[in-house]
Amino acid sequence: MKNTQDLLHGNIRRELIALTIPLVLGNILQQFYNTIDSFIVGRYVGTEAFAGIGVAGSIMNLFIFILNGGCNGMSIIFAELYGQKNYEKLRKESFLSLSAGGGFTIVLSVISLLVLYPVLALIQTPAEVEPYAVAYLRIIFIGLPATFLYNWCSAVLRAAGDTETPLWTLFIAMVMNLGLDIVFVLGLHMGTSGTALATVIAQLFSAIVCLWIMKKKHPIFFFGRKEMVMDLPLLKRTANFGAVSALHQSSIYIGKMLVQGAVNSGGTDIISAYTVTTRIEGFSNSFGDSGSTAISVFVAQNRGAGDKKRALKGFHQGLGLMIVFVIILSVLQAALTRGAVLLLMGNPSEVAMKNAVLYMNVISVFYILNFIGNAGVGFFRGIGKISVPVIGSTLHISIRVILSYLLIGKMGLEAVAFATGIGWISVVLYQIVVYRNVRKKGFI
Repeated sequence: MKNTQDLLHGNIRRELIALTIPLVLGNILQQFYNTIDSFIVGRYVGTEAFAGIGVAGSIMNLFIFILNGGCNGMSIIFAELYGQKNYEKLRKESFLSLSAGGGFTIVLSVISLLVLYPVLALIQTPAEVEPYAVAYLRIIFIGLPATFLYNWCSAVLRAAGDTETPLWTLFIAMVMNLGLDIVFVLGLHMGTSGTALATVIAQLFSAIVCLWIMKKKHPIFFFGRKEMVMDLPLLKRTANFGAVSALHQSSIYIGKMLVQGAVNSGGTDIISAYTVTTRIEGFSNSFGDSGSTAISVFVAQNRGAGDKKRALKGFHQGLGLMIVFVIILSVLQAALTRGAVLLLMGNPSEVAMKNAVLYMNVISVFYILNFIGNAGVGFFRGIGKISVPVIGSTLHISIRVILSYLLIGKMGLEAVAFATGIGWISVVLYQIVVYRNVRKKGFI
């Protein structure tokens, strides 16, 4: 387990790397988790079902990342309290965040089921693809409470510097998901509903295992009757951090969902190409998202302990590491696109292959801006400026969506890559302006 003492006093670069590696591995496992569904459906169900998984993914991620974003916001409060060694208030935060978040998740699950068909219509889902997407999403939405519980456990543990426990529980979930996919899809021929059911069962099991390990390794987070009280100021702060962080994550995926609408207008081949490329990007984004989380935890703990100078050094060194990662990843993802398309789709059409390769070649050029932006998100979250990532993501998706719709008819999937890259440029420029203002005012 990583402890607060290490993050507050150890070698910064070494601590950031040690904090990040399990996060990266966990995110990569999460991508395998998602890719397993696509692989099995693409190979053993059919092209329309594969496209349906792609469409469903863009909608599913909107709701899942609302929960994930909310938990990430709460984790900043946990990290600050952990850095302050205010353990009584930490346990109150456990009670409030788990209770409020769980109630919100149940409401979100009901809403997601109610808006399913209107959302599919909004993003112009082809008629032959819609039944597969619906079958998948209904089960995923019913299982959202399991998703919240796992994300809450992971966020709490990350705030304390323990990034290993979520990794192992996710590994268990991935193995279970693969086994259940084989049973439900290949054995029982349940199609996309089978892959969704496998995902929910595996997610619930991993959440239960994560809680059990937390009880053994980190009993300090478990509240008793004494901490089960309504601390209104703490609840308001929890709701604020959770809501703003959820808004940040959801705005990103609203943008992706709207971009999916532009992609859907291109037909099944374009949808399939985009589904494959998003799976490839997911592995690269594992490094960017993990680095962002590590920076936010490091900055929040050190700022909570009153060491602003060390917090700032952590951001600078984290940014340097992110740049090294992204240069390597950009080359790899462009080089491996063709092989990934063949692996996931088996026998893709010429149109699907061409669009996938063009998209990845273009987007890889811009990826350094994505990672710089992620480092900025981690920094601003860590210092409590949680509105900055929201404004940045809103700016990004506005540019990305508008340009995608305007250009996709002429340029195909390549248009989405250019639109995304231009959006990243705008985010980095905005973050630079805010960073200079924060430093000038002595906030950190």
